[in-house]
Amino acid sequence: MDAKPTAGAVTDDAPAPQPAPGRAEARWAGASARPQAPGDPGVPEVRTAAAPEALQAPHAPQAPHASEALGAAGGPYLPPGPPAPTPAPPRPLARRLVAPLGTLAGVAAAFAYVGTVDPNEPGHYPVCPLLRFTGVYCPGCGGLRSAHAFVHGELGTAFGANALAVVGYGLFAVVMALWLVRAVRGVPMRLAISPAWWWGIGAVLALFTLVRNLPFGSALAP
Repeated sequence: MDAKPTAGAVTDDAPAPQPAPGRAEARWAGASARPQAPGDPGVPEVRTAAAPEALQAPHAPQAPHASEALGAAGGPYLPPGPPAPTPAPPRPLARRLVAPLGTLAGVAAAFAYVGTVDPNEPGHYPVCPLLRFTGVYCPGCGGLRSAHAFVHGELGTAFGANALAVVGYGLFAVVMALWLVRAVRGVPMRLAISPAWWWGIGAVLALFTLVRNLPFGSALAP
């Protein structure tokens, strides 16, 4: 029979010793038992590799500062534009006088021809078609006779032939004088006539035509 072990006796069937936990397991166990504070030696450090695209991406342009977003007057900020072009040097005086002197020479030649060839003698100039077929004087009827008398210094005869033409001669002289002065000073000549002026000129021509064809306006007829 097997003898029973007595109290305090040592037997050979002692429990097998448990293996000690590894270093990694002990570290994770200690980490789970207390708060994971930054820099804690018991907390494993986890690092992630940065993406290559993020390292190589160019820096995004920064928004303008608040002081740059507004202009000097409080308006929107405008980036500086290209430099202003350098003004062209003025043309020589001879070239500036070509246009006005050429126009003046052409008009003077026309007046010289009309002054030489008398329009009061038939056969030199064509007849006004409106006067020929209707017997109505147009605004230009008598203009050649007025120019002929004006060249010879007969202002009364010129005004009686076509008063509106004599007014036109004066306006032309003013425009030519202004054009020559501007050309000498190097200022370009620009004539901008508004539609209201065109309507006014048309109304004057219509009224002049109407009056010179009525009995009480016979003084304006050629």
